[in-house]
Amino acid sequence: MHRSALKKQYESDHSVAIFSSGQVGITAILFEEYNSCMRLLLNNFRRILQRKKVKRVFGVLIVFFTWFANASHAQTAQPHLRISLLTCGPGDELYSIFGHTALRIIDSSQNTDLIYNYGTFDFQDPDFYPKFVRGKLNYFLSVEELHAFLYEYQVTNRSVTEQELQMNDSTKLAIKNAIAENLIGNIRFYKYDFLYDNCTSRVKNILVRYAGMKIDTKLVPNGTSFRDMIHEYLDRGSMAWTKLGMDILLGSRTDKAVTIDESMFLPDYLMKGVDSSATSTNPLMLHKQAILPGSTGNRNTTNWPLFVFAIISAVILLVSNLKSKRAWIITRLIDFILFCLTGLIGCFLLFTWFGTDHSSFAANYNLLWALPTNVIAAATLWKRPIWLSKYFFVTSLVYGFLLACFFWLPQQLNPAFIPLVILLLFRSVKWAKA
Repeated sequence: MHRSALKKQYESDHSVAIFSSGQVGITAILFEEYNSCMRLLLNNFRRILQRKKVKRVFGVLIVFFTWFANASHAQTAQPHLRISLLTCGPGDELYSIFGHTALRIIDSSQNTDLIYNYGTFDFQDPDFYPKFVRGKLNYFLSVEELHAFLYEYQVTNRSVTEQELQMNDSTKLAIKNAIAENLIGNIRFYKYDFLYDNCTSRVKNILVRYAGMKIDTKLVPNGTSFRDMIHEYLDRGSMAWTKLGMDILLGSRTDKAVTIDESMFLPDYLMKGVDSSATSTNPLMLHKQAILPGSTGNRNTTNWPLFVFAIISAVILLVSNLKSKRAWIITRLIDFILFCLTGLIGCFLLFTWFGTDHSSFAANYNLLWALPTNVIAAATLWKRPIWLSKYFFVTSLVYGFLLACFFWLPQQLNPAFIPLVILLLFRSVKWAKA
């Protein structure tokens, strides 16, 4: 390379080196100055924070911003639980004539819409009928999806009404957890009692215990009994013969006047209770809607058993007054059937009173006409022992007393039994004179 060129190259490299070293020195100086300023600011800030008034101000600010953040979250968060009472209208069959009650719980956080049903029983149980008769049949809590639950009511044209309940989130969660616990193992089973522990009263007890449901308004007129409320549904369903059968089985305990709480043993009346109920702060019902429409039954109070028994009794009394031998044989056969049948009914009523757990079957005044001892008397009609006339003299007094006090007994007897009691009275008097 030429000497002049070498000189220029050297001068150029040297100037770059000088510039680079100068740039590094300036950067170092500026960085040192920045560190000094930051240390000074931090030291001053520490001195300020050490003052008590400043500490209090910062503490208040921290509490305020924390509360503000929580409040903002609470306003933007949506409740994920919705609980509703479902009331299903009466059906045409005896098991469905009084309607049904269930709880619906929607959990949006888990995307579930489930129905909790306390009215489930196992029809496949090999001891179903013995347990049912003796009052030892266990019902249990079951859970199913909404569409599966509604299917039966769509097919049978029965209404389903939903009442969304107004409760805070903690109450909803408590109800959901309580029901979840009831689904575990044998806890889900309970011994069914038609008046005091059924699918409706179970749901009612949950609402009273956890939601604080309180009802001060009477749901039925003063003096209304369990039997009166049962008759309302049987008349609406035109079930006169079923009404007669239930009046035979149900004892005097069903004739006591119901309290507000007891009147909600039927689904429609629990729905009415929720309509008018309140908690300590708000009405319990938030919204009411019909999920499924249904047909309404026509109320029919015609007492067909009364007409049938009146006609049969009149015919028997007419035949018994005939003087022919054939009439005498027919009358003797009718008397055997009459006293034997009433005696067997009486034995069955004694069994339901003392041999079962059905509390509503106790203290049954139908035993005044269905005397269990009539079975023995019927078996001896053909032999006519000496004591038979005395027995029928006593039964004549019993039937006469029953007719005189029929409408003033502690238990409401079905009027269809009046012709039957008259027939028993006349035939007992006839045998007492024989």
